[in-house]
Amino acid sequence: MNKFVTKALVASIAVATAGGLTACNRNASAEGPQYAKVVSATPIKKTTNHPRQVCHNETVTHHKPVKDSHQIAGTAIGAVAGGLLGNQVGGGKGKKLATVAGAVAGGYAGKKIQEKHQEDATYTTQEQKCQTVNDRKTTVVGYNVKYQLKDGTVHTTRMDHNPGDTVEIKQATTVVSSN
Repeated sequence: MNKFVTKALVASIAVATAGGLTACNRNASAEGPQYAKVVSATPIKKTTNHPRQVCHNETVTHHKPVKDSHQIAGTAIGAVAGGLLGNQVGGGKGKKLATVAGAVAGGYAGKKIQEKHQEDATYTTQEQKCQTVNDRKTTVVGYNVKYQLKDGTVHTTRMDHNPGDTVEIKQATTVVSSN
């Protein structure tokens, strides 16, 4: 072959090769990132418990301590007073009976008066009452995402955010970022 034809063949092969490489590069960049359709994104929730103390003051009524639990002082004072009053009534044997009856009645009345006084003898204090209250907080810590590739296969991955309707795929099974 002559030189001219050889040079023409080499030039056309070079043009064809360059055009093929350009087309190949165009196809590669035209594909760009691949996306898959999100089938579902289920939130992963975590509940934390935060206990805290809640306190308030409460008025508490107490009975004063009783020094004479058998009401002996009230009985004795009542008996003496009743005896003195009974002694003022009647004369002779009637006076003695009235004194005894007055002492018995006065003793009983003195006992009951002292008993009632002891029941009413109270004082109040302020006491702090506390209880533990649990504050619960639920937060979303991630998402279980199911996505479907163009070939129909369904894959699952875990993401730290909700991806929306589509996810960007670098490899068939790895999720890179959301759209």
